Amino acid sequence: MELFSRSWGALRAAVDGVADEDFGRESGCRGWLVRDLVCHLVIDAQDVLITLVTPAAGEPTADAATYWEVADRPPTGEDPLDALIVRLAAAYGDPALLRFHLDDVGSAAGRAAELADPALRVRTQDKVLTVADYLTAYVLEWTLHHLDLTARLPGAPPLPPEGLARSRELLEQIAGSAFPASFTDRDALLVGTGRREPTPAEQAELGALAARLPLVLG
Repeated sequence: MELFSRSWGALRAAVDGVADEDFGRESGCRGWLVRDLVCHLVIDAQDVLITLVTPAAGEPTADAATYWEVADRPPTGEDPLDALIVRLAAAYGDPALLRFHLDDVGSAAGRAAELADPALRVRTQDKVLTVADYLTAYVLEWTLHHLDLTARLPGAPPLPPEGLARSRELLEQIAGSAFPASFTDRDALLVGTGRREPTPAEQAELGALAARLPLVLG
């Protein structure tokens, strides 16, 4: 629960520090500008709020790792929701409006997470999870998008190291294999999810795992 709050707080602070002119830069998320990514974070915050007030009966059907679906190809931007987010982001016009909306909805999502019972079972995407597992899954979401946000923003503050470490652990669970110890947490996440290509030396170190990469999470 604390790691969710720290990761989410750090990501929102990073958005708050982005200069207006940088909202039109490319992000590390394929096909999205920084403004598109921030708009997506508004939708994410809404999803957190909705899920935390959607209790479920019965045993959990997923945990923090199996919450994630692994696609066989990267997004193309042609998905209707992806296309909608681009249009919504452009409609904000002034980056200050987008920052304000993220702060407003994002703060509420953060408070809801802090108040939630970790053992409560909730439903989302036809899955039943404990709140603790759901929020842990979102640590990976926040960490990957924090990397996306700052990919082309030199001088951005570093990510919380504990969020990077937990996200790497979760990605390794999803992959069913550990990344080489020589990989930093950041590099494991970037290479593991296809946000950058491995170097020839990294490719060799990955061994059999290389054939299963990238893990396109959705």
